[in-house]
Amino acid sequence: MQPSDRDQLCINALRTLSIDAVQKAQSGHPGTPMDAAPTVYCLWQRFLRYDPENPHWAGRDRFVLSNGHACALLYSLLHVCDVKSDDGAAEPAVTMDDLKSFRQPGSRCTGHPEYGWTTGVETTTGPLGQGIATSVGMAIARQWLSATYDRPGFPLFRYNIYALCSDGDMMEGLGAEAASLAGHLKLANLCWIYDDNHITIEGSTRLAFTEDVGARFAAYGWHVERVSDANDLTQLSRAYQGFLDTGDAPTLIIVQSHIGYGAPHRQDTREAHGEPLGAAEVRLAKEFFGSDPDKQFDVPGGVTSHLHEGLGRRGRDAHTRWLELFADYRAQYPDLTDALERMQARELPPEWDVSLPAFAPTTAGLSTRAASGQVLNAIAERVPWLIGGAADLSPSTLTRLTFDLVGDFQNTAAQADGSYRGRNFHFGVREHAMCAIANGMSLSSLRPFVASFLIFSDYCRAALRLGAMMELPLITIWTHDSISLGEDGPTHQPIEQLASLRAMPGMTVLRPADAGEVVEAWRVIMERKRGPVCLVLTRQAVPILDRDRYASAAGVARGAYILIDACEEMGVEDGSPDVLLLATGSEVALCTAAYDELKREDIFARVISMPSWEIFESQSLAYRDHILPPSVIARVAVEEASTFGWERYAGHEGAILGLHTFGKSAPREALARHFGFDVAHIVTAAKAQLMRYGIKSHGKSS
Repeated sequence: MQPSDRDQLCINALRTLSIDAVQKAQSGHPGTPMDAAPTVYCLWQRFLRYDPENPHWAGRDRFVLSNGHACALLYSLLHVCDVKSDDGAAEPAVTMDDLKSFRQPGSRCTGHPEYGWTTGVETTTGPLGQGIATSVGMAIARQWLSATYDRPGFPLFRYNIYALCSDGDMMEGLGAEAASLAGHLKLANLCWIYDDNHITIEGSTRLAFTEDVGARFAAYGWHVERVSDANDLTQLSRAYQGFLDTGDAPTLIIVQSHIGYGAPHRQDTREAHGEPLGAAEVRLAKEFFGSDPDKQFDVPGGVTSHLHEGLGRRGRDAHTRWLELFADYRAQYPDLTDALERMQARELPPEWDVSLPAFAPTTAGLSTRAASGQVLNAIAERVPWLIGGAADLSPSTLTRLTFDLVGDFQNTAAQADGSYRGRNFHFGVREHAMCAIANGMSLSSLRPFVASFLIFSDYCRAALRLGAMMELPLITIWTHDSISLGEDGPTHQPIEQLASLRAMPGMTVLRPADAGEVVEAWRVIMERKRGPVCLVLTRQAVPILDRDRYASAAGVARGAYILIDACEEMGVEDGSPDVLLLATGSEVALCTAAYDELKREDIFARVISMPSWEIFESQSLAYRDHILPPSVIARVAVEEASTFGWERYAGHEGAILGLHTFGKSAPREALARHFGFDVAHIVTAAKAQLMRYGIKSHGKSS
C-alpha cells in the first residue's frame, strides 16, 4: 500500500468514526470532523511532537481544538493514535466503548472537550474564542519558560502550540483581543489553523461575516499562510513548514474547506454542522469515502500501525532525547531543576512566606489593594513562577512587581527594555483575553495572577467560568470593590458582581477586611493547588485592626471567624451574644464601630468577619454553628453590594444592609450617608432586630 493510500485510509477512518459517534448518540456535529480530518491528520502525523505513550511530557507540542463542537474528530484521533490515559499507562485515553458512548454518562467523549476528564484534551473548549485565546497563554508560557530556564545547550522548552479554529472563533471579539496581543508579542511558537468552511449555525457566513480575515491578521502582525484545498496534504505540509520557518510572528493558516465534505447529497449543509447525518446519508458518505457502509466504528487494518510509524515514532524519539537532555540539565543545574519540578507539581518553594509584611494597627488605615500589592511583591520574590499583570490598570490595582530585575514580558525586538523573561504582563484593555490567556498560562504550570476593577469582571466571566470548570489555581485580583470608589459613579461601581462570582461553582471569593486579613488571604491563595480565587480589594483606606483586641486574622483560613464578642470581652461565662453583626471587606470596620456603640448601651454583639463564603461552607457544621449559633436569631449583615445570598446567614427575617439599586456619582462620604452604610444605621438595625424578637439585652436582663 502506497503512503498516500495509507494517509487517505487514516483520514477516512477519522471521518467515519466521527460520523458513527454522532449518529449513535443522535447528537453532535459531524460536518466539521469530515472537512477538517485531513488538516488535523497532516499536523499530527507529519509535524506534531507528541508522544502518545507519555501524553503529559512537558516538552510536547500542544494541540487545542478551539472549535469544540468538532470534538468527535479529536476523540477519534486520540483513539486511532493510541494515546494513553496517563504517562506510561496501558489504558487508552479513549476506548472504542468511549467512542460508542459519545455524549453519554461516564464516557470520556463528552459533548465538548473537557480538560482533566479526557487525556489529550489540553483545555476545555466549547464557547467559541476561548480555545484560541487560551492557546495564546500557552504560547506565552512556553516563551517565558524557555527564556527563564533554558541554558546554552539545553533547549528544554521549544515546543509549539497549534489551535484549530472556526469561522465562529474568528468572529468572537475574544479571538480578536487575543490575536492582537499575540501579534504584538511576536509569539512565533503559536499557530492557529482556521478551518474556513463558510458555515455557521444560521447558514452561510455571507449572512454576517464578509471581511478579509487574512488581511486583518496581517495587520495584527501575523504571518499568514493559505491552503486552497483542505484535502491537499502537500499544501497543508507546506503551510505547516511555513509556520516552523517563521521566527518573528505567530502564524495563521487559512484552510479552505467545505463542511460535510464527502456528503455531497445533502441539500442543507447546516444539518451537517449541527445534527447527525441520518442513516441514509451516513451510508452515502461512507460509500463516497470508499469505506464499508455496513460497518460501524470501523478502524481498518494498517491505520493504527501507520500512525505509530509517524506520530508515535517521532514523538517517542523526541521524548527520549528530551529526557536525556533533562537528566544532564538536572546534574548541571540542580536549583533550576528543583524549581521546575516544584512548579510542575504546584508546590511552593521552602520559606516562601518568610518575608510577608506585618501591618501595625492604625485608624488612619490602608487600602486593601495597597496592602495586597506589598504582599504580592513579597511572595513573588520567593516564588519565581508567580507572574502576571493587569488589563491596563496596574497603577490602580497596584499589581506591578517592583523588585530588582523583574522586568516586563515583551518581545525584545518590540520593546528594548523588555524580554520574554519579564514577569510583569501588559494585557492592554483586553479583560476577557487576559483571563483566557491566564488560563493557558496556568495550564502550562505557571502561577498567573491578573487584575482589573471588580466591575470589569463582567467582561471576563466566560473565561473565569472555564477556569473554574478546569479547577485551575488562577489568581484574579479585583479592586475598586464597592460604591465607596465614589465619583466614577454607577458605571464603575460594582453591585451584583460579588453575588455573581459567589454563584460560580468552584470559584472562591475572598474579600478581606483589612491589611492583616489581606496577608492571610494571600496565604490561603498560595497554598491552594486547585481552583481559582477572586481576591476583592478596596480602593479606599480602611482601618488596620489591633489584633491584641480582635481575633487573629488567621481565621481567614476558615472563611469566617469571630472577630470580637462582647460576652467574651466582658467575661460573661457561657453567654450568647444578643445580636450578630456580619460583614465582609471594608464594612467590617463599620460593624466594629457599631459593636462599641451597642456595648455602651449594654447590648452585647458579636462581630463576624466573613471574607469567604465558599471556604466557610466547607467547614464542619460544628464550626459553622459555633460562629453563627442557631439560637441567636437577631442578625444584621452589612455589605456594599447586592443583598442576594445574605439570607443564608442573616436568616429570612434578619436585617441585610445592602444595595437594591445601582450606585450614584458622589464622594464616598456622601454615598455612605445616602445608602445608609454608617454606624448609626447598623446600630438601629441591631436594635430593631432585638425588638422584633422581643430579646432583652444582657444589660437589661441583668
